[in-house]
Amino acid sequence: MTNKTSQQNAAQLPSNKRPAEATLARGLVNTPITTVDRLGQRSGAAVFLEVLRSEGTRYIFGNPGTTELFLIDALVEAPDIRYVLALQEASAVAMADGYAQASGRPGVLNLHTAGGLGHGLGNLLNASVCGTPLVVTAGQQDSRHTFTDPLLFGDLTSIASPAVKWAREVGHADQIPTLVRRAFHDSNAAPTGPVFLSLPMDVMEQMTAVDIGKVSVIDRASAAGSRDRLADYLAAIAPGKLAIIAGDEVSASNAADETVRLADALATPVYGSSWPAHMPFPTSHPLWRGNLPIKANEIAREPKRYDAIFALGGKSLITILYTEGSAVPSGVDLFQLSADARWLGRTYPTKLSMVGDIGVSLTVLLSLLAPKIAGRADTYAALRERAAQDREDRRAQLMATADSEFAGPVITPLVAGREMARAIGPDIAIVDEAAATMGHLRAFLNTSSSHRYFFSRGGALGWGMPAAVGFSLGINREPVVSIVGDGAALYSPQALWTAAYEKLPVTFVVINNREYNMLKRFVKSQPHSSSVRANRFIAMDIVDPAIDFHALAASMGVCARRVDRASDIAPAIEAGIASGAPNLIEIPVGAT
Repeated sequence: MTNKTSQQNAAQLPSNKRPAEATLARGLVNTPITTVDRLGQRSGAAVFLEVLRSEGTRYIFGNPGTTELFLIDALVEAPDIRYVLALQEASAVAMADGYAQASGRPGVLNLHTAGGLGHGLGNLLNASVCGTPLVVTAGQQDSRHTFTDPLLFGDLTSIASPAVKWAREVGHADQIPTLVRRAFHDSNAAPTGPVFLSLPMDVMEQMTAVDIGKVSVIDRASAAGSRDRLADYLAAIAPGKLAIIAGDEVSASNAADETVRLADALATPVYGSSWPAHMPFPTSHPLWRGNLPIKANEIAREPKRYDAIFALGGKSLITILYTEGSAVPSGVDLFQLSADARWLGRTYPTKLSMVGDIGVSLTVLLSLLAPKIAGRADTYAALRERAAQDREDRRAQLMATADSEFAGPVITPLVAGREMARAIGPDIAIVDEAAATMGHLRAFLNTSSSHRYFFSRGGALGWGMPAAVGFSLGINREPVVSIVGDGAALYSPQALWTAAYEKLPVTFVVINNREYNMLKRFVKSQPHSSSVRANRFIAMDIVDPAIDFHALAASMGVCARRVDRASDIAPAIEAGIASGAPNLIEIPVGAT
């Protein structure tokens, strides 16, 4: 191709697509894949990786296709950034999600054009609901021939928009530094969540001398206003008549210590969100009262005991099935503190809502509150002592119930929950997606850590197993236990292969009740159910044929075993963790 012909082709492109003069001299069109030319310019893909490196990125999670090959090729010259291969895009999204939650840094994700983005949307919606910071990218067709409607071309920004904070297509290699840095910044800014960039093939191939600039330092930890008013309100509430709801944002702002200090200062019971992504308060603390239920009428029973509720973080009262009445009873004052103004006063009227970082705001609040409650030290001490005794009584009763079921012919979800909690212990991270046992497991957790339990608030199945893979990478390949229902395990079993390939110490525990138990329980609870009368539950049983989880695990290079006795659960999990290798344990449980 002559230089003149190359310039004529470039002249037909929109101005923001035309290569730089130095690129024209070597001929952009139909050139071999390369990242650096003899003039010292770099490809868009190389620039993209430079920016990721400067932002501290260690991993890119993805499943590539032809539209991503310029990036894949550039990674050969970037050995410090590892591409973590998932065998399906939904798994890749959840891996990036788990990594981001574990590491506290945005996860970087690379999907394959419209089809791959579509595959990943379920878990991308999970990440959006959870507020997980993700920099999501997808390869786009070469923009020079999109007017011909080529294979693999799609409107990526429109597809991604419902699940992300914003979506944009990169128009020129020179735009990459600014747009990628913007993606990192905005994914981490309240409300946190995924952002999306479409990366056309010609932009990733394009040569440029653009300067990537430097990383901006942004301090988002601002203290909320009206702290003095809140201190006055809280000090005026009678001892024992205030409750705290520790929402997921407590974890996001690393405010567990400040939340404990506030609870101790006021001797106030602490509840977790009704549908939590994290356990942001130590479950071994005497003031911990467990998670709220998921129906409005059941949630309301707890606030009725108090004069006021102080909710730390937005959207803590998530309901699933409709019931009459409000989750916040009339006559109970509601206070809120969140960095995300969207959820303040949104559903329930509040006496005072404040926008600010939870940790910073509570530190200032405590200094204001201390002199106002100094004269009640003995009263608060008595309340703390009573709370500790109540906790011991509740746990003793729970243990007694589990003991009574322990020797039964079928493992019950309660027993499975206790034995898993006992085997995992207080220090190993848990990624949970097992509806049959999640409530029981949470009840038996006994840890001083507030960063050990993770769940998906989005509700789309197929998150847990791949999230555990990403989570292990996010904590420097430390052990993780993934607890997953048999139904959920079949959405993203490809995560087993990635765990084996990366040699990650993830123990996958499959709670197998051979059915979609939550669906069946709901139908059984309905009066006049045709399914109950006929004893026929359409599309709710996973039998005939039964799933062979041993064969499934073996096909992906993972050792597996089945546990049929309650007494074998803890030893099996302990051995799985100690192995330091990916492994799967199947626990058949009875239906509830």
